[in-house]
Amino acid sequence: MESFCRFKIWLLLVFLTIFQLGNGFYLPGSYPHKYGVGDFLNVKVNSLTSIETEMPFGYYSLPFCQPKEGVKDSAENLGELLMGDRIENSPYRFKMYTNETDIFLCKTKLLSGQEFKLLKERIDEMYQVNIILDNLPAIRYIKKDKYLLRSTGFPVGIKVQDAYYVFNHLKLTVLVHKYEETNVARVMGTGDAAEVIPTVGNSGTDAPGHMVVGFEVVPCNVQHNIDSVKNLNMYDKYPSQIKCDPTTVTRAIKENEPMAFTYEVSFVESDIKWPSRWDAYLKMEGSKVHWFSILNSLMVITFLAGIVLVIFLRTIRRDLAQYEELDKEAQAQMNEELSGWKLVVGDVFRAPSNPSLLCVMVGDGVQILGMAIVTILFAALGFMSPASRGTLITGMLFFYMILGIAAGYVATRLWRTMFCGDHKGWVSVSWRVACFFPGIAFLILTTLNFLLWGSHSTGAIPFSLFVVLILLWFCISVPLTLVGGYFGAKAPHIEYPVRTNQIPREIPPQKYPSWLLALGAGTLPFGTLFIELFFIMSSIWMGGVYYVFGFLFIVMILLVVVCAEVSLVLTYMHLCVEDWKWWWKSFFASGSVAIYIFLYSINYLIFDLKSLSGPVSATLYLGYSLFMVLAIMLATGAVGFLSSLWFVHYLFSSVKLD
Repeated sequence: MESFCRFKIWLLLVFLTIFQLGNGFYLPGSYPHKYGVGDFLNVKVNSLTSIETEMPFGYYSLPFCQPKEGVKDSAENLGELLMGDRIENSPYRFKMYTNETDIFLCKTKLLSGQEFKLLKERIDEMYQVNIILDNLPAIRYIKKDKYLLRSTGFPVGIKVQDAYYVFNHLKLTVLVHKYEETNVARVMGTGDAAEVIPTVGNSGTDAPGHMVVGFEVVPCNVQHNIDSVKNLNMYDKYPSQIKCDPTTVTRAIKENEPMAFTYEVSFVESDIKWPSRWDAYLKMEGSKVHWFSILNSLMVITFLAGIVLVIFLRTIRRDLAQYEELDKEAQAQMNEELSGWKLVVGDVFRAPSNPSLLCVMVGDGVQILGMAIVTILFAALGFMSPASRGTLITGMLFFYMILGIAAGYVATRLWRTMFCGDHKGWVSVSWRVACFFPGIAFLILTTLNFLLWGSHSTGAIPFSLFVVLILLWFCISVPLTLVGGYFGAKAPHIEYPVRTNQIPREIPPQKYPSWLLALGAGTLPFGTLFIELFFIMSSIWMGGVYYVFGFLFIVMILLVVVCAEVSLVLTYMHLCVEDWKWWWKSFFASGSVAIYIFLYSINYLIFDLKSLSGPVSATLYLGYSLFMVLAIMLATGAVGFLSSLWFVHYLFSSVKLD
């Protein structure tokens, strides 16, 4: 017991160390920053993004103004790099609570033919500029009819007739809330460890200050007098007043002509509290639809549970009661006369074809399912907020590696069960578990990465990060999987309740192909999640933010229940027609939901992502969809197989035979 406690403490320390290193020693947005009046605020820039190409590009890939001190990368965690975020410093800077207007930023050099062409392409592809202040993305409000639309970032420019216009003036509004408490812990709603929470600013902790609770932007295109800014330095006052009107454009970009950039900033007192500053980005819309999705899933579960109840309480128990009342001679005569699951008692536990592959896929499925449940649970509890960029992906990688122990254990114990306790080959099975899904994932990601590298997109994974991922795979995930395999080899195997005949029983001709039943069974699990799937797809491919992890956790649990019930019912149907080859069919009965998700992804590409342009973008979309579908197939298939294994074991353990 003492050694186990030490192991838990060691595991906790490792987790905290990795989590802190991955997030730059603090969670962005996890505590309020206090700024004194006159303290400098620096705006950062993220990658340019577009829902038309799904390929991010660096902000400075376009001829924008660069900071005096040069372009510097901000500290990024593993998740941010995998998501294609490239956060860098920018020339936009101003002082807290100091309104400024007509600030000159820079005049670019003459636009070359290549730069002019690139700007036009980025405008045509509807690329958005993403700027960040105090970890808050700039939000843009647009009035359309009677509605007020909001979006993060702003377009690079706009095309009017045949002319292209770049938004060269930004009207920035910073919402601030007065720093009322000297005890930061009270603002956070806790009284513990107030001293360890740092503050930012030169005014000290007791001086009055403000916190940034909102960041809004209005982009404009204005007519700059290039001759009048020749002698101006960055942050000088523009010689004339600039009027920002977002509804009009005045100066088109032209080849061999420079561009001038300016900005203005104003500070507005707001009643928004610091803990609520993300509400503008995470307004819950369509919550009724989420509840409808859950109610729909509950109806499916209730329907399937009724079928399962009938199978258990009426059919099986009645058959077993009749079977036990007969003597041995009558049982033998009954076996000759009756058909059904009782006749496959000598073959039902016969090892399936490709047993090692089945063990590997079930083990990987358990690992993926465990990672998904734990990650979504932590996100629902608020540990992986959208305010902390990249923590969701970082957490998924961490939990996936740790749960390699579970994958190795399940696969190895299942392998020993299939071969009646023989532990030979468990090392090979553990190795395959550690390499099967990650190997396919690396193959897909490497192929897509070559496309992104060829397009010079920031979405491409850097070579150094590739090396880090491979090291994490072989230095953490593989050893943990082998450790799990070792414990699985030492654990007692599941003993079969009946003996297996030496000669396999012939399976009667089936009225319907078994693969057709397995394919149709996937419709019920798909029906439990397709509504939530729309919101997830929209957040990934339409530039939204997914945050309703509480709903997602409920849907995940309902999906697991439906997959188990579907596989159980289908396995019983196969046994009733004397089809004893239930192993793989139980896996694909629930795993076939992945086929419908892939078909839905294609439908989403055709009808919802109509603007997705170019074969590279479509290939990226289909590649990432294939990766997601493979993970879902393994996870749901593992649920279906393990539930069917328990059901078959329970069913035939009730049959008393010599």
